[in-house]
Amino acid sequence: MKYVDEFRDGVLAKSIAANIAREADPKLSYRLMEFCGGHTHAISRYGIADLLPSNVQMIHGPGCPVCVLPIGRVDQAIRLALEQNVILCTYADTLRVPASNDLTLMRAKAAGADVRMIYSTQDAIQIAREDPLRQVVFFAIGFETTTPPTAVAVKQAAAEGLKNFSILCNHVLTPAAMHAILNVAGGVQLDGFVGPAHVSTVIGSQPYEVFASDYRKPVVIAGFEPLDVMQSILMLVRQINDGRAEVENEFTRAVTPEGNRKAQALVAEVFELRDVFEWRGLGSVPDSALKLRSGFAQFDAELRFDIEYVAVPDHKACECAAILRGEKRPQDCKIFGTVCTPQNPVGSCMVSSEGACAAHYTYGRFREVA
Repeated sequence: MKYVDEFRDGVLAKSIAANIAREADPKLSYRLMEFCGGHTHAISRYGIADLLPSNVQMIHGPGCPVCVLPIGRVDQAIRLALEQNVILCTYADTLRVPASNDLTLMRAKAAGADVRMIYSTQDAIQIAREDPLRQVVFFAIGFETTTPPTAVAVKQAAAEGLKNFSILCNHVLTPAAMHAILNVAGGVQLDGFVGPAHVSTVIGSQPYEVFASDYRKPVVIAGFEPLDVMQSILMLVRQINDGRAEVENEFTRAVTPEGNRKAQALVAEVFELRDVFEWRGLGSVPDSALKLRSGFAQFDAELRFDIEYVAVPDHKACECAAILRGEKRPQDCKIFGTVCTPQNPVGSCMVSSEGACAAHYTYGRFREVA
């Protein structure tokens, strides 16, 4: 199968691993952050970290859109569903994210809230069409990858005059989070980034230039297959050895320097920057998220239902925030794999299909715990 078998070839994987081992200078350390949850799962699933020399370390970043969503945002969605009698439409990953008062969206549904799992924004639009007497709210989350479909839905609702459709907007921006990671006082020390794949198909490679020029951190955009990730690691090792800090694109079959201009224009038409947005693990980050422009404000659920955002601290035993900052590994959390499991998640990193804790648990990395 094209672009699957070719990028999972064991012989080629061993060859790239041998090149990394040969070229990694034993006098140097290579602390590389993979910023995308898809890369985190590829690294765990295919045992990529086990193929690297000890001085090449992969560090998980805040690249999981469900994981970085703070509890207060999930609380907003639950309040809409329980108190405002809306039909709340959401993707599957958000259903089990722990919120305040021992609630999740799934438990709110069990308590009588009309919470519906959907597969696309078009499902939410269709529900609004079919039930015009009920208010329908789409719980919009995700990085730049999922923002264009939300913009399409908002424009459709405007064109059709759907007065019962709105979105609870939680779309966030990857470069802003990378800035935040690098600017955390006393935070994790990094030597380079494995740049996200899907996000980069939309925004292109150009937005990462600032990390190379201003921070002197090399970035290599990588696809999701194991050979993609391993080749990007080799490219980063070579940059660090040469003292270079450049943006390189391993994922040339899908990513261009300028990205998807049509998608960018659509997002710019519908959305604008929020002044500040709270991220789990990173706190309040300026210019890091989107909100609807004034011309589409009638589709903003926060305005329509006057629902206030209230910040809520994470569970005291959960290390999700530190894991998202790259300061700790899932195995460093005392409740990982014991109290906190995919069946009984305490933090969002164990819930999402892109979460670091879920990746380590699913693929057996929890066995590293004594």
